[in-house]
Amino acid sequence: MASYLASSPVQIRCKGILFDMDGILISSLGSVERSWTKWAQMRGVDPVYACSIAHGCRSIDTVARLRPDLDSEAENRIIEDMEVEDTEGITVLPGVLKLLAALPSDRWTVVTSATERLARVRMTAGRIPVPERFVSAELVTHGKPHPQPFLAGAALLGFAPEECVVFEDAASGTKAGRAAGCTVVATTFSHPIETLDAADYLIADVTGVEVATLPGDEGLVLRISPLVS
Repeated sequence: MASYLASSPVQIRCKGILFDMDGILISSLGSVERSWTKWAQMRGVDPVYACSIAHGCRSIDTVARLRPDLDSEAENRIIEDMEVEDTEGITVLPGVLKLLAALPSDRWTVVTSATERLARVRMTAGRIPVPERFVSAELVTHGKPHPQPFLAGAALLGFAPEECVVFEDAASGTKAGRAAGCTVVATTFSHPIETLDAADYLIADVTGVEVATLPGDEGLVLRISPLVS
């Protein structure tokens, strides 16, 4: 496996930022894996496989993929209830609070595969600010890796997709961001680097991300140090 080091900093001009939630702003890996393991055992599905495909995708899509013979909406409510009740170990990730504090509130939002109910519970548990408006699973008909979630996020902020930067950690999310026409920055927090080839840049986490607000409506400048092999 190739080793990766931080390269010289690069600057990215943009108007808005679209953050994935799980794996970018907060870590909820324990809750996800415990909940999907429990559901998989209830429904006769391999728990390891269920957990491996659940990350970064809408739960209703994962349920339909694993047990197409069941009522996906009913099963989705079951897994949602499990995840809502399990907030143990949910933590904010390094650098997140500092980065969000540096961003004007109208320049960023969250684009998550979680339901709105679950997203609010997790962001609150992680003690991060909850945007007034964000894109959740119910607001789109196609989940990641389809571009619709990030197209919706850009529209929510009032910017063109190509004016937005996406922060993602999963293959499905990086593919969705690229397909939407956004610049994609992926962290290596939770997924193998080789699965993130749709990203424009790789970083370890958002700790080293710096942001400056330009005057008027000129937008933002992000400064990152990408990982290179």
